[in-house]
Amino acid sequence: MNSKVKKISILLLGSCILAFGMYNIHDQAKITEGGVLGLILLFQAWFSISPSIIGPCLDGLCYLIGWRVLGFQFLKNAILSSCGFSFSYALFERIGPVFPELIKIPIIASILGAIFVGVGVGLVVKEGGACGGDDAIALTFSKLLKCRISQVYFVTDMTVLILSLTYIPVINIFYSLISVMLSSFIIEKIQTLHINF
Repeated sequence: MNSKVKKISILLLGSCILAFGMYNIHDQAKITEGGVLGLILLFQAWFSISPSIIGPCLDGLCYLIGWRVLGFQFLKNAILSSCGFSFSYALFERIGPVFPELIKIPIIASILGAIFVGVGVGLVVKEGGACGGDDAIALTFSKLLKCRISQVYFVTDMTVLILSLTYIPVINIFYSLISVMLSSFIIEKIQTLHINF
């Protein structure tokens, strides 16, 4: 498989893994994510706008910032990843939830959701893309401030989690915090691993 096809395949696979976790775990268990991913769920709760619609709009704003710092290749990869996420999320909405009982066991949902988010976003970030605007912001500020990507994720995630208290009970925010911390850790580990696909 040539390198361009491999890159596109990994970007789309990561986007699909993320969309699966966001729809089937986070959305069903009422556990949120931080950053723009959490902001997408916030808009869904506040205004009943599907993530497949609001996602590309918010991502586009963040991608403009990322493009200025990370370049045109990043922008191309990010647009592909974002479209892959939106298409996959819309598909999973049509299929319906496959884990509807996870709301009853939120600790499992928070861990399982973090794995899907961490692996999905990690694969995309490793290939130079972004599944959402928070990835673009995290990569941009990590480069500009010369800090770890997990630190930027933590700050943006905490901001959105605080806002999410408007529609998610405090106990679910606790589980969301577990998910956010674990997914940030997984993203950073996958980004720094030397894996040949």
